[in-house]
Amino acid sequence: MAKIKDSLQAMAVKAALNYLDKNPAESIPNLLGLIDRLDVSNTWIKARTGAHKALDSQDSNWYQLLMSLWTDIDPDVRKKLFENFLLNAVLFGWKRQDEVREKYHCNVPWAILMDPTSACNLHCTGCWAAEYGNRLNLTYDELSNIVDQANELGTYMFLFTGGEPLVRKKDVIRLCEEHNDCVFMSFTNATLIDEAFADEMLRVKNFVPAISVEGFEEATDDRRGHGTYQSVVRAMDILKRKKLPFGISCCYTSANAEVIGSEAYFDDMIAKGAKFAWFFTYMPCGQAAVPELLAKPEQREFMYHQVRKFRSTKPIFTMDFWNDGEYVNGCIAGGRRYLHINANGDVEPCAFIHYSDTNIREYTLLDALRRPLFMGYHDNQPFNKNHLRPCPVLDNPGRLTKIVHETGAKSTDLENPDPIEDFSGRCEERSKEWKVTADRLWKESGHTVEE
Repeated sequence: MAKIKDSLQAMAVKAALNYLDKNPAESIPNLLGLIDRLDVSNTWIKARTGAHKALDSQDSNWYQLLMSLWTDIDPDVRKKLFENFLLNAVLFGWKRQDEVREKYHCNVPWAILMDPTSACNLHCTGCWAAEYGNRLNLTYDELSNIVDQANELGTYMFLFTGGEPLVRKKDVIRLCEEHNDCVFMSFTNATLIDEAFADEMLRVKNFVPAISVEGFEEATDDRRGHGTYQSVVRAMDILKRKKLPFGISCCYTSANAEVIGSEAYFDDMIAKGAKFAWFFTYMPCGQAAVPELLAKPEQREFMYHQVRKFRSTKPIFTMDFWNDGEYVNGCIAGGRRYLHINANGDVEPCAFIHYSDTNIREYTLLDALRRPLFMGYHDNQPFNKNHLRPCPVLDNPGRLTKIVHETGAKSTDLENPDPIEDFSGRCEERSKEWKVTADRLWKESGHTVEE
C-alpha cells in the first residue's frame, strides 16, 4: 500500500508541474494547495506556511524569483530539477531518512558533499585544497557507489567539492546521467565552464553549479588570482544565455565582508543570473590557514542583518550556513543534514572539519554514520543553545576537541596533520569576541541566553 501511495503522490506532483507550466502565475496557488494535501503528517507545515506567506502576493520578491524560473530557465531542465528535488530529495527522501534514523538511532544526511579530486587549477589564499595537489581522487565507481548507498538511506542531493570538481567534468556528467533521479550541484571556481560543458548540462538536466566568488573583480582576483573574475563572468554569461540555473557561493572574510554583504553586490549577481547565494564564513583549516581572514564580530553581524534584509526584498534565495543556525537548530553537520567525503575517501562531519575515524573504502555509509565520531555529533547536537553559535570549533572551541579525543578520530589533512588543539586554538579569540555579539542578537530576537 505504501508503494501505491507513493506512486500516486508522484503522479499527482508531476501532473501539477505540467499544469503549472501552462500558466504559472495562475497555477502557483494550486500547487501550494496540492502540497498542503500531500503533507498529511505535517512534516513540512512550517515550510508550507512560509511558502503561502511569501507567494500570496505577486509583488513579493519570492514570487518574482519563482516566476523567473519560468522565464529564465530551460523548461526541460526546470522540469527535471523540480521532479528530482520535490519528489526524490524532499517528499520521498525525507520520509526514508526518518525511517532509517528511527531504526538505527543515528543521523542520516539530506545531502552529501564529496570530493571527486584534490586537484585544483587555482591557488586561493587561505584555501586548504590549494595545498593538496592532484594526488588523490575517488574513482568513478566509488563515487557512483556512494550515490547508490545514499539512495538506500533516502538521500538524493549531492554536492561536489574539492579541489576543483570540474577537473573531473566528464565523470561529473556521467554521474548525472547514470543517476538521473538525483540532484547534483557543485562548488566550482567556474573557470572550466565553457560552451561544450554547458551543452552537456543541458543534456543531463540535473546539474547546477554554485560559483565561488569573493565579491567584485578586485576582491576575487586578490584571493583567487588575476583574471579569475573575468572567467567567472564569462561562465555566468554562458549559463544565463543557455537558460541554465546557477547560484553563487561566497566566503566572507575580514577582507571582503563589506563587499559581499552590500546591496550593489547582491544586485549585480542577480543581474548576472544567479538564483541562489550561499554564504560561509572563513574557517582557518590546516597549518597553512590565515587566521587573520576570520571575519570580525561586527562583520559577521553585518552579514546577519544584510542576508535577512535581502531575503525579504531581493529575488534570490539566500542562506548563511553560520548565521542561519537559528532556523535549523544549530549545527547540521555530522550527518544531521549533511556530511563530507574527501578525495581520499575519509568520511568527515563537515567540509571544514578535517577529522575522521572512517574511510568509505572500508566501511559503508551507514556504518560511518554509526561510528563513534558521527555518533559524537549525534549525541552532542546542538553544541550551543544559542543557535547563532552553532559550530563546535569556531563558535565553541573545545567541543570538537573533546569529541575527537573520545572517538580516536585522526586529522585528515593531506599535507600536514593538524592537531585539533591547533585548529581550535586558531578560533578561540574570535569565538570569545563573537559570543558577546551573538548573545546580544539572540536576546534581541526573543530568545533566552543560557550559559
